[in-house]
Formats: sequence, C-alpha cells, structure tokens
Amino acid sequence: MVWNKLTYTGWGRARSASGEVARPERQSTLARAVAETLAPAFGMRRSYGDVALNDGGKAYDITRLDRVLSFDAETGIVEVEAGMPIGDLGRAYASKGWIPPVMPGTGFATVGGCIANDVHGKNHHVKGSFGQHVTEITLVQSTKTRVITPRSGKLWKATVGGLGQTGVIAKAKIQLMPCKGDMMVLTERRISDLDDFLMAFDESKTDYTVGWIDATATGKHLGRGILEEGEITSGINKKGDGALEVPFNAPGWALSGPVVRVFNELYFRRVPTRGRTSVKPITDPFFPLDAIHNWNRLYGKRGFNQFQCVVPPERVDVLRKMLEKIGASHLASPLAVLKKMGPGRGGYMSFPMEGYTLAVDFPNREGSQELISELTDMAQDAGGRIYFAKDGVAEAAQVAGMYPDQGLWAETVNEADPSHALETDLVRRLNLRGKGA
Repeated sequence: MVWNKLTYTGWGRARSASGEVARPERQSTLARAVAETLAPAFGMRRSYGDVALNDGGKAYDITRLDRVLSFDAETGIVEVEAGMPIGDLGRAYASKGWIPPVMPGTGFATVGGCIANDVHGKNHHVKGSFGQHVTEITLVQSTKTRVITPRSGKLWKATVGGLGQTGVIAKAKIQLMPCKGDMMVLTERRISDLDDFLMAFDESKTDYTVGWIDATATGKHLGRGILEEGEITSGINKKGDGALEVPFNAPGWALSGPVVRVFNELYFRRVPTRGRTSVKPITDPFFPLDAIHNWNRLYGKRGFNQFQCVVPPERVDVLRKMLEKIGASHLASPLAVLKKMGPGRGGYMSFPMEGYTLAVDFPNREGSQELISELTDMAQDAGGRIYFAKDGVAEAAQVAGMYPDQGLWAETVNEADPSHALETDLVRRLNLRGKGA
C-alpha cells in the first residue's frame, strides 16, 4: 500500500490535519492494508469539522471504492462500496423507479459517510435517518472482515451513526424505495416569522420539507424565511449546461454583515408574495449547493464553522433565543436552515431526535467560535444535541449528556477497537470514547 503525506481539511476548512493517507482501489487491497495498519477512513470529507480528520496519524481515502456491486430490481436492494457518492446512487436509479429513501444536503457525501454519521434529509419526519434503511454493512476490523445486520445488536447500533469507530466501512446494502421518476414538484412560499414557520411545518403534508431562514432578521421579522415543500414526480429531466465553480477564496468583506443582510433581503424576495410552484430535476432541491463547485471558498482562506443542533419540540423558546442571539451578532452567513424532525434514528450516537433542527454557517472570524460555544450550551441546557458531522468547536463538557446511549456506544467501540486506532480528531477532542482502552 502506498502512503502519501498530505494536509487535508473538512468541508469547513477551519480545521486541518497532516498525515499519511492511502487510497485503496480494491476491496482486497483495503483488507490487506487494514490488516497491517488499522486507521480511520474518510470519503469526500463533506462533514464540516474534524470528524474525518486524523492529525499526525494515518487514514484511508476510500473514494476509489465507489462501485455498484449488485442490484435486485424486484426488491430494490442495492449493494455498493462505501466510497459511492449518494448523489450518484440517486441519479443512477431514480429514472429506473428507485431512490435512496434518505438523501442528505449534498450528493457528494459517500455511502460510508452517510452510515457513519447516520445522515438525515428533508423527509426525516417521514422516512427517518439513513441508517434505518441500511440492511447490511461490511466492516474491516484489523485482521478480520465482518458482515453485520440490524440483528447484530450492539455492534450495529454502534456502527450506524458511530463515526467510523467500529471498523472501516467497506461496503453496504441499502433498501431503496420506489419512486415515480427523477423530477420533483417544488412549492416555495414566504414565511413571515418563526411562529408562522412552526405552524407551516405542522400543517405541511409533503414528504420533503425544509426552510431557509434569514438568520440576520430581528424583531418582528425574527425567523422569517422561505418554506420549500416537494414531492417526487415523473417528467423529462432537462440537464443543465454544467455546474458553476468558485475559482478562488473570496475576500473577507464578501460575507460581511451588511453584505449578508442585503443578500438575505433579496433572497427572501426572490419568491413572489403569492408563492410559486415549479418542476425541477430531483438533484436541484436535494442538493442545491452542489451546482456550485467549491462553494466553501466563499468563506475565504480561514473557512467557516457550522452550528447545527436539534431541540425538543417543547423548547421552541430556546430556538427563539438562539435566533435572537445570532441576529444580534451580525456573524451569520446566508446559509441557515430550519427543519422539523421526527423520532427516527439508527444508532446509539445518531443525531436525529424529535424536534426542530437549526443549522447556521458562520465565517471563521473573531467572535464566531465564542457564539457557537454559547449556542451549544443553550442546546445542552434545553435537552437537545449538536450534530457531530458539522461540529468543529465544542468541548467535551458541552456534549456531556446530549447522547443518552454514549456509554453503550463507548463500551462497544472500545471492545471493537481496543487500541483506539480508529479515533479521529473529533472523537479525541470531545473525549467521546473515554480515556484508556
């Protein structure tokens, strides 16, 4: 196995790691390499912080393991290698009447990453989390390869949403769901404030529902935004001319407070007062930012951090206080999302829980990390939790108690990996597995 010294980052680029990285191209190569050197694996590194980083250590880049291994057209079960981007899987089968039941906000997330972070989508209130639709996982654990299923008990629950700590995820079987085609009917409408947003979520009858929220709004406009509701349909997919790209790091003033406020005002008003309905290829509403390659460069060389939490439905008061604090800070970027979540989750450390999830990007500038830390404390006090796939700021004490099953998870992963060889920077930073073997 060839190892190359690399410096790499998460998507937010606020944290980086340096170490030796290997890129196996075959399952047999991966198995031999892991038998010699057990190390964590990463895919496209679309998680924002340091959950995929291993500074000073070795890591496996599994993006070349991206093949479809089998597909049963009668049952809809597909087996893929862990490096397969979820968007490629969706595009390959939607026109054939099948689609992954859960799609995260980017199509560049790999299947292995979707399992390790137990990602959720715009239809979580209907279909739950990604791991709930996985039927089989092949793990490479040091000198052995192990196939696990939901009947594997603790090991399964420690693997789904388990941040890659039970072994290197090599391949998986996923139960796809039937769909009408590869188009989506998308309805957009303005929402005047947070109360209207919460009411709109409660009244929505569509499978795919998400809100863009103006995180700079204050006063009577606090929580205003645009609600998107979608349903998959059939139609003719007119392919675009190709994606745009951000060719260089944007200057610091590009996301200054005044610029963001003007942008958000224009973005809010792009949807007519009466709302609008359109038919789009499913990739447009599923992965809106994928059409702009390297959009993270808009935050400049210092990158950005995202805060994402979920709070119980009865604690919308905390959600309101968070938005007030964010609006007063003048630190938020235009990228802010509000969703209503159901109870579905696949593993011990899976992020989803019933309630409301808020996600806001902050340029990595003075005051932003302190703000994120305050918001994290608020989520903890409210009985909520933060999403490890997005975090690069929290401290161990702040996440204590957020995940009630953390003890069971730590016991299981420490048994699967007693040498702690699979730990990543985030797992160490938050001391998720505890000290020692």
